[in-house]
Amino acid sequence: MKIAIAQIDPVIADISGNYQKISKYVHQAIQQGAELVIFPEMATIGYPPMDLLEHKKLIDDNLKSLEIIATLSNDCGIICGYVDYDHDNPPMLFNAAACMYKGQIQSKHYKTLLPTYDVFDELRYFSPASVQEPMKFKGVNIGLTICEDIWNDMSISEDSFMEYRRYNVDPVENLIKKGAEFIVNISASPYVKGKNSIKWNTIQHVAKKYHVPIVYVNQVGCNDSLIFDGNSFVIDTKANFIIMAKAFEEDCVIFDTADTYKPLVCEEDFLSDITNALVLGIKDYVYKSGFNKVVLGLSGGIDSALTACLAAQALGADNVIGITMPSVFSSKGSVEDSMALAKNLGITIHTIPINDCYDTYLDILKPYFNALPFDSTEENIQARIRGNILMGFSNKYGMLVLTTGNKSELSMGYCTLYGDMAGGLAVLSDIPKTMVYALSYYINRDKEIIPQSILEKAPSAELRENQKDQDTLPPYEILDQIIERYVELKMSAEDIINDGFDSSIVYNVLRTIDKNEYKRKQAPIGLKVTSKAFGVGRRIPIVQRFKH
Repeated sequence: MKIAIAQIDPVIADISGNYQKISKYVHQAIQQGAELVIFPEMATIGYPPMDLLEHKKLIDDNLKSLEIIATLSNDCGIICGYVDYDHDNPPMLFNAAACMYKGQIQSKHYKTLLPTYDVFDELRYFSPASVQEPMKFKGVNIGLTICEDIWNDMSISEDSFMEYRRYNVDPVENLIKKGAEFIVNISASPYVKGKNSIKWNTIQHVAKKYHVPIVYVNQVGCNDSLIFDGNSFVIDTKANFIIMAKAFEEDCVIFDTADTYKPLVCEEDFLSDITNALVLGIKDYVYKSGFNKVVLGLSGGIDSALTACLAAQALGADNVIGITMPSVFSSKGSVEDSMALAKNLGITIHTIPINDCYDTYLDILKPYFNALPFDSTEENIQARIRGNILMGFSNKYGMLVLTTGNKSELSMGYCTLYGDMAGGLAVLSDIPKTMVYALSYYINRDKEIIPQSILEKAPSAELRENQKDQDTLPPYEILDQIIERYVELKMSAEDIINDGFDSSIVYNVLRTIDKNEYKRKQAPIGLKVTSKAFGVGRRIPIVQRFKH
């Protein structure tokens, strides 16, 4: 049987637009001789729709779309993810998949395992399937599973991405017992650094255990903070990868169950994957939000340099505007480095000094500050002036503002509300500072794009004389390891100290992370690439008295 894998990039709740994508790939698959074409989880609506699922019209529109999709199946079977009503338990729904053939819906299948960890909250909307039944297509019994359903093999040891697994049923095992000859898994599985290796090993284990081929079809694209990497694949009965779709872009690949394929080697390249994930995240978030251009502040530092590089790659140099906004504390090199970066990228850059505006602020506030000494107040005024200028460009020209702060800064509150935090998308908010450097060197792997002087200079906000990040923060090599242990691995202070870190630094870092939750709640949405980002998957109260 010739089977097509169609990994699409849906827009959430764009029923008509998503149908057009589905129709396009059905016709493409038919032209290539496919007998069955498979689409990702919730392909009609896009994942995750969150509380949009509470709108009856959206569910009805997706069901009407499914009926139209069925009319495309006269010459080719179609498996497509959608959302169905749980008529026995309103207002609950089913995360569903339909098998369509000969112009009709032949069978419906519902997701059994509903994740509620990290960014997932499916029990809020969906009922779990009570039974698992194979579907029959052209005489073949196919075990149709949806995303999480394939992750619950009890013989596999726990991993960092499944730490909250609380399921007492294995849908794959049940389908195999009922005669499934191969497994199809349709997914909307977000990209996380290191997750693919675990996913590949897990699904290989399932194929080897049951001696069945597995077809895995994943969503691609970015929806809000979540980036989906595609990387759909086919595994044979010996657990060899034999087909792999593209990473981080739409694709449609065909394989024939009667053919013999040379096994593929699958390896994660973290720097390449994270770069491609961020590029896709920028492109999709900008375009799906209705923008064409972005604007960002260029400080001469490495964070803004990396953000500009990623934006230019995502949108094209003509659609990226950089603004350097020097103050009395800005070094000459910062402006020159920004100019050199802009030239290397081919992006437009403007220089707007803020000295006069800053002096005006100080004059206005002088009677009220009563000659109090210079402190973070005056530092933050500079950042807020810059934020206003960027937002002015955004309003006047319809550009989306990209913020440039990294995860290390956001963790420690080393950022200014309504200043450098003002914007529409925080590109690096899940990228720790040490990884910022690694990605920047990766960007420069073939030629110098980010000037070497930017890579070599000590990080500085340049909001006061001779300021350096390390005046306020621990060295990033230490800080980032502590942040990873606390935020991503959820280790206690004692456990982190036992790993060899200075106790005073650990307690200070953890307290600082906790007390800056109020800032992060007001930060722009950020692109998620680690197992625990500051966003929908991390829910910490602002007002609390947890003691380390």
